Amino acid sequence: MTLTPLQQDFILHFGEMGNRWGINRTVGQIYALLFLSEAPLNAEDITTALSISRSNTSMGLKELQSWNLVRLRHVQGDRRDYFTTPDDLWEIVRTLIAERRKREIDPTLTKLRELEMQGPQGDPYAEARIAELRELIEMMTQFHDEMNRLETERLVQLMTMGRKLGGLLDKAPNLNPFRRKKA
Repeated sequence: MTLTPLQQDFILHFGEMGNRWGINRTVGQIYALLFLSEAPLNAEDITTALSISRSNTSMGLKELQSWNLVRLRHVQGDRRDYFTTPDDLWEIVRTLIAERRKREIDPTLTKLRELEMQGPQGDPYAEARIAELRELIEMMTQFHDEMNRLETERLVQLMTMGRKLGGLLDKAPNLNPFRRKKA
């Protein structure tokens, strides 16, 4: 499999970004390759295209499967496993958000709740900040739950209306709880 310059550039970028997103470079590159591939690829195809070891390919595919970001496909007449990404970009985004929430947000929220349930600890400032953070994260997760229930078309409509909604909040200061009151 020969990669075009466009594919190479995209794959290299995804590899570099992988570290910033909490995955290693190779996993980012494997995902980018699968994302750009018109047809499902097997581990051998991936290993060859990216010039990486077979064990790196296997570990990367397992990690991507644990994130629910790749799909296993079978090709008739071939016993090898083939992999692909979902075609729907919104499905990918929703999966990423759900997985990050499960791995990062939910454990933090659990810890904040545990800390609050311990009762007063003699540090009112820290207790108030913990409560404030818990409330914010709960509000964000509730918002996510509501947005996640929307069909993709409705979600896109809502997102494109964002600027208009911001303008309405500016015109109606009583509706914006975050707007500072002028002194």
